[in-house]
Amino acid sequence: MRRLVNRAPGRGGALALGALPFILLAFAYLIASHIRAAENSGDKLLPTPAVIADTMHGYAFEEDSRSGSVLFWTDTLASLKRLVIALALSSAIGMVFGVAIGVIPLIRATLAPFVAALSMIPPLAVLPILFIVMGLGEVAKVALMVIGITPVIVRDLALRAGELPSEQLIKAQTLGASTWQLILRVVLPQIWPRLIDSLRLTLGAAWLFLIAAEAIASTEGLGYRIFLVRRYLAMDVILPYVVWITLLAFTMDWALRLIRSRACPWAEMAR
Repeated sequence: MRRLVNRAPGRGGALALGALPFILLAFAYLIASHIRAAENSGDKLLPTPAVIADTMHGYAFEEDSRSGSVLFWTDTLASLKRLVIALALSSAIGMVFGVAIGVIPLIRATLAPFVAALSMIPPLAVLPILFIVMGLGEVAKVALMVIGITPVIVRDLALRAGELPSEQLIKAQTLGASTWQLILRVVLPQIWPRLIDSLRLTLGAAWLFLIAAEAIASTEGLGYRIFLVRRYLAMDVILPYVVWITLLAFTMDWALRLIRSRACPWAEMAR
């Protein structure tokens, strides 16, 4: 008898199984929302798909009477702009310090304990400090995300750099490679795939910090809109926004995975 651990679905079966939880969740929501609507037509807790569609049509295709902008897309662009800037900064800082700590012993002895301590600080705890020091503008929001995910990226890349076979480093030095050449030609090519993986792993945390910052001090953004309408129990806005954030995060994760497979095909083959 074939053991369960040895049974793997085909491509079509895997897609069907992956979609099954989403289908069941949507089906359960449809049933629950229609039951509540039948009992109370003004129920706000579980709005029906028709109510959600009507509300989101106004948010996504009609200009707001006060601001003159289409709120849904204005919020999306504002949040994505902050997120992309933070991810770019975190990637650059993480790559520089991660490689330096992983490859150079003197820098490792100096900075590794400091970075480890930084990674243990709850980023949301320093949010009030950021707002006091940097104000309530864009800089503080981006800084929160950078502070939240950069130490994790640095430690991850440092571990990966430290795991590289010592034979590679010795051979490169035997051939006359300087420290700079060693980093550029031996270490960095093998670190790029790990950087993309680190970004994928910290993407969820970056969204969390972004939503928190926008909820406290912002005039636009997906997090700002969710916390603005919560006082009216506007689940017909909150639920679509949460689903949209999830889709954006999933799309970004898929894009990073695609970049990794195209830019570093050798890393994919090694898996």
